[in-house]
Amino acid sequence: MLKKILFLFALSFTMLLQSQELNCTIIVNSDQVNQTNQQIFKTLERSLNDYVNKTKWTNKRYGQQERINCNMLITITSFDSNSEFSGTIQVQSSRPVFNASYETPVFNHNDRQFNFNYLEFEPLFYNPNSYESNLVGVITYYVYVILGIDADTFSKNAGTEYFEKAREVVNLAQGAGYLGWQQADGNRTRWELIDNMLSNTFREYRTVMYNYHRLGLDVMVDNGSLGKQSVASCMKIFENLVKRRPNSFLLQTFFDAKSEEILNVFSDGPKVDIVSLKNSLNKIAPFYANTWEKIKY
Repeated sequence: MLKKILFLFALSFTMLLQSQELNCTIIVNSDQVNQTNQQIFKTLERSLNDYVNKTKWTNKRYGQQERINCNMLITITSFDSNSEFSGTIQVQSSRPVFNASYETPVFNHNDRQFNFNYLEFEPLFYNPNSYESNLVGVITYYVYVILGIDADTFSKNAGTEYFEKAREVVNLAQGAGYLGWQQADGNRTRWELIDNMLSNTFREYRTVMYNYHRLGLDVMVDNGSLGKQSVASCMKIFENLVKRRPNSFLLQTFFDAKSEEILNVFSDGPKVDIVSLKNSLNKIAPFYANTWEKIKY
């Protein structure tokens, strides 16, 4: 009987682990802080990894192989005796390409407005009814952004429910007094990112996220020519967005993640119209002109 109970417990524990959505590595870098006792940063790092990876974020079941690979690098630039931290958070996520061993980057963003209070060993949990911690709020916000972007790459506009969750975090944080949550805080804020994601004005971004991955990269192993043509056509779709909103935040986040991949995709394999492609790329992402110049085929 005891063996049976232990077996059921182990099975339940395994199923619980498999139900989590994220395989996230969070690193807290305190190199810029003149602090002899590094223990609080190690505790913070461990607590954040537990919070993100052991929380059930959706009502869907994920197998171990389906968990979303992502990284968060928190760089602490200042820390005082009142447990006030300042720094930045770099957030990256990727997803596997169908029938390939390759993982494609889908999100890469550096948030420079990250201030929070933290007492060592304090429990981390998110209260959807009140805003109690900017640390937990920012991390939770980016978890939902990651979930939303990942869902959009597999099915058209499938990420909306997660982007709405991220917007709920923004709405709760509005009165907390921390930077990054208000429209007036700059042009690369958490407010702007989620507002753009859910705005019809920037609808091409989410269309491209689906077409680029499901109709482009996911078919490239079986049909390289068709896959490359689909990726190239995404750049044409972006031209409509540029006419309406040049140099938009979402375009920058897309190419921050994809510029090197696009260079590699079009530097080998079946030929496509490189001249037309480079013209489109220079229109929509001129800030990566040096990268596009390297596309030669």
